[in-house]
Amino acid sequence: MQTHHYISSAVLDLEVIYDILKTGKKLELSDEAHLNIEKSRKYLNTNIKESDKPVYGINTGFGALCNVKITTEKLTELQENLVRSHACGTGELVSRPVVKLMLLLKIQSLSYGNSGVSLETVERLMDFYNNDIYPLVYEQGSLGASGDLAPLAHLALPLIGDGEVLCKDEILSGEELLKRMNWEPVKLQSKEGLALLNGTQFMSAHAVYALLKAYKLSYMADLIGSISIDAFDCNLSPYDELVHLVRPHRGQIKTAERIRNFLEGSEIAKSEKENVQDPYSFRCIPQVHGASKDTLSFVRKTIKTEINSVTDNPNIFIEADKIISGGNFHGQPLALGLDYLAIALSELANISERRTYQLVSGLRGLPTFLIENPGLNSGFMIPQYTAASIVSQNKQLSAPASVDSIVSSNGQEDHVSMGANSATKLLKVVENLNTVLAIELFNASQAMHFREPARTSGKLDEVLKSFRQEVPVLTEDVTMAPFIRKAKSFIENFESEDFLD
Repeated sequence: MQTHHYISSAVLDLEVIYDILKTGKKLELSDEAHLNIEKSRKYLNTNIKESDKPVYGINTGFGALCNVKITTEKLTELQENLVRSHACGTGELVSRPVVKLMLLLKIQSLSYGNSGVSLETVERLMDFYNNDIYPLVYEQGSLGASGDLAPLAHLALPLIGDGEVLCKDEILSGEELLKRMNWEPVKLQSKEGLALLNGTQFMSAHAVYALLKAYKLSYMADLIGSISIDAFDCNLSPYDELVHLVRPHRGQIKTAERIRNFLEGSEIAKSEKENVQDPYSFRCIPQVHGASKDTLSFVRKTIKTEINSVTDNPNIFIEADKIISGGNFHGQPLALGLDYLAIALSELANISERRTYQLVSGLRGLPTFLIENPGLNSGFMIPQYTAASIVSQNKQLSAPASVDSIVSSNGQEDHVSMGANSATKLLKVVENLNTVLAIELFNASQAMHFREPARTSGKLDEVLKSFRQEVPVLTEDVTMAPFIRKAKSFIENFESEDFLD
């Protein structure tokens, strides 16, 4: 098995990243990336020696100070001052998996040879990645427009022996880390600090992390929804392929196909029904889950473009002999996509909670609140309350951050994306969806107990048997919270090879 992933111009996508993370691959620069980085740095050095012309961020100040010329002997000090002054993050620490993705995506973006960084700088970032060294990065501080300045400054600080890192579950100062690893601090050259701080890697790392989770949860929503369909003794006709071919949204067709596959061979599904129609939370699963799938596809396309792009500033174009100050650091495409994804995942939670509500309502031969002796036992009354509370919070979290903008840097940066806020609140929506689906599965498993001896499909029966090893059928009131946690863990650990399809 290949143990390294070679950073190159080859396209980085969700499947590749999932494989890198799952198999623990180390990063290595391809010959092409090596050459691109060195050519770019050489070009920039030559340009600085041969021209006294002010070029933004290379021999000038930053932001509103862009017209202040900096002398050649002060260029390293300029870059290091930039990193230190911009490290203004606050709030909660960003999780290790997201910081690891930030490192990967920053290395990828710098490898194209349009940023002017030195090989030493990129290799030190790779040393961090390959040795599981995680700079301490904070959730709050980025406007998502001049790049993710504050969080990326915290990512870069340890390169120069500043800031803090998490190494083998121990927090070390940047200076202590360098001593322990026997490394010299990186001496930032012209433009390098700006290349490290400009970029969308905070937003895009959150996006990749959320997308991987979201695809898994979308799959689990279909699976758990299928169990609930049988638990509520629903008709199969709404999932007939003919219904969906006359309204052929891709996600809708995919969802209906999955449900048919999950329920294939189910005695319950085949049995004659007294009810002619089912509530929308069951009957319209293909339409609702499918629309969320189509949103996932849209966001995935946006993120794929972003993580294979150069997002710092200015950009270096050797063949054209140009150094151009532009705006590729602006996070608007990400901000809109991440807000859209939060809405789509909130809808998966909304409809899941409605199915849970139907299951506990004492309908279709199921006992009220899915318990023997209701009254003496409250049964599954309150897990639905919990799901309802979480669904309500998701609605609040789905208010778009991307419609806001606050002027910064003395009016120079007068429109910002707020995509970093879109990113951090999205992770909360993802976590909330996991919990709501866990509560539905907990309820659906209990409801299926009351359908016995009638059998569901072989596929769903296997899932239920595995689930009940962790979360048993309840016969009387117990403390519910531990079982909800176990149901969440079951979803998180559920293996499916095709969830990224």
